[in-house]
Amino acid sequence: MSVFVRWARAGAFVVGLMCCGPLGAVEQAALQQHPQIEIETSRGSFVVELYPEKAPRTVENFMQYVNSGFYAGTVFHRAVQRFLVQGGGLTEALEAKPTLPPIPNESANGLSNMRGTVAMARGGAADSATSQFFINLADNRFLNFYRPEAGLEGYTVFGRVIRGLDVLLAISNGATTTIGKFSNVPTEPPVIRSARVLENPIVAENELPVIEPEAKEKKSTLVKKGKKRGKT
Repeated sequence: MSVFVRWARAGAFVVGLMCCGPLGAVEQAALQQHPQIEIETSRGSFVVELYPEKAPRTVENFMQYVNSGFYAGTVFHRAVQRFLVQGGGLTEALEAKPTLPPIPNESANGLSNMRGTVAMARGGAADSATSQFFINLADNRFLNFYRPEAGLEGYTVFGRVIRGLDVLLAISNGATTTIGKFSNVPTEPPVIRSARVLENPIVAENELPVIEPEAKEKKSTLVKKGKKRGKT
């Protein structure tokens, strides 16, 4: 059974429990297995649920940035309608913040770059992700792991947005421009004010994906805004 089906079933289970009264200790423990991070921006807030059992090194790395306050003051510097919103590494002046060392790619973990999922951005090398992440605003399966070959390693999915996806969609629908080497930059880049761990987990509000990721995918020729596979 894929994690996407488990998400849907777990969500329905918890919603049913909430209809009957407050969550008990067992249900709270079930929710707390997956850390939830609230990211407050100048355009609104959204909540991300993380999956350490699928991407342990990636989640550990992301949590280090969250707990250190690194993301405060960074911007979403890339927004492409019906594709993605990306940020977490540049200041309002579009200058890169010093980061921790790059981490290994964990894209072959069975999670698919579906609408609402969160994945690590990186350079051309598979093991080059540091702090930047992106939220998929469409089912971007061409970003998935295909095989361990240059350009086909995919991008690591490590969580999903469970509240506030509308905030990210609104960001992607705004006007963009090109500044230096950066394209698709929002004319008023949303600033991350804070990223914090939720002490009291919430129930997912956004629509839950239920599509199983394909075991193998054919190499896609799809290109988004001039960005080919391996160049997010």
